[in-house]
Amino acid sequence: MSTPASDPSGPSAAGIVDPRRATIILVAMAVSTFLFVLVEGLPGGLLTLMAPDLNTTTSRIGLLVTGYALVVLVTTVPLARITQHIPRRWVLSATVLVAAAATLWAGLAGSYGSIMTARLVTALAQALFWVAVIPGTTGLFPPRVRGRVVARLALGNSIAPVLGLPVGTWLAEQTHWRVTFWVVSALSTVIFVVVVMLFPTVRPSEGGASRAPFPSRPRLLYQLVTTALIVTSAFGLITFVTQFLQDVAGYERADMPWLLVISGAAGVVGAFTVGRFLDRHSWGSLTVGIAVVAVAQVLLFATGAHPVAAIAGIALFGCAFSTVPPALSHRVMLVAPGSTDMGVAVSSATFNLGIAAGSALGAALTAAVGVRWVPFVGAVLAVLALGANLLENRFNPPFPAHRQAVDEALGLDAPEPDAAALDTTARDAALEG
Repeated sequence: MSTPASDPSGPSAAGIVDPRRATIILVAMAVSTFLFVLVEGLPGGLLTLMAPDLNTTTSRIGLLVTGYALVVLVTTVPLARITQHIPRRWVLSATVLVAAAATLWAGLAGSYGSIMTARLVTALAQALFWVAVIPGTTGLFPPRVRGRVVARLALGNSIAPVLGLPVGTWLAEQTHWRVTFWVVSALSTVIFVVVVMLFPTVRPSEGGASRAPFPSRPRLLYQLVTTALIVTSAFGLITFVTQFLQDVAGYERADMPWLLVISGAAGVVGAFTVGRFLDRHSWGSLTVGIAVVAVAQVLLFATGAHPVAAIAGIALFGCAFSTVPPALSHRVMLVAPGSTDMGVAVSSATFNLGIAAGSALGAALTAAVGVRWVPFVGAVLAVLALGANLLENRFNPPFPAHRQAVDEALGLDAPEPDAAALDTTARDAALEG
């Protein structure tokens, strides 16, 4: 591969590499995001399998998700600062390897304390992984395609709760819950090899996506509020979805895999569809996704006791929420002031605050008033998230009026842009008028 960065140890000026190599890395990183999000939420799908085997309650198993998210929340920004000058090749390979080892440990754990410790180690790896993966991977591609790259990269993040969870649940039902953890560990090991072999050694400041094109601190603050609210809203239901389907809709435990596959299939549709709109309609894509998440949870609360309606609600929820993570990530990459690495770090910490709050809220509601109320409270939070997103658009100046000129500079309107259109300096020149 004859590009300036074809040697893994030699970065190019803008961090862009050969398209085939970049695509392989993108696929590997999407798989890795899928695995990280899957292992984070996996106890939610295996509540009724893990609890008796570890001699504990389903509420305590749910706290495995809460504790994991809290570690990511607390450590993401400090780890980002500590590693801000280390090439992403080494950051990503180290985090994937640690995750593989810790997930194997979780699958071998014989007690609740042991599996909690293993998951906290995995959480440390995930905290640092999120800092590097989005800027690092999108920076390998020309600016004109980075919106689509964010969507493809976030595909793993989007479909893990709605597709990976049912597959993991099915595998656990057919074998043992521990086998699911072992398979995730093995796949993470494969990703480690790909990263070490193919990822270029580029310092964060040299990456092509190291700076946002429309930096705005107020917009980022609104995005963080929106993120915390919508993720809290969604993860109450995601963590306790199997219990909702059994206790409220009346399904049996054996029905869980195929029910969640329906939600997963809807999630795949949503995740692929949103990638077509992010480059041109980043705010609108996020707004629609949040609104439909609210509608889906209202439907589940109102009609979830009816089996068919519950399926419809879960499918709608899966489709809608799968669009939210890529839309949030893309917005951060557009508006983060300063380094996008730190913008992503703060956004990731906020996302995990939402996961921790959502799973804890779900556990509290389930214990106090029953799992049926989880989607009701989730719908209220989703409406608040929608309000925050609307306020961002209302009280902040629009992106530059000469956006068409920016699009032309980035090659968004040209089928075959020349080299100058792919260089990040073209973007800067356009934004400066």
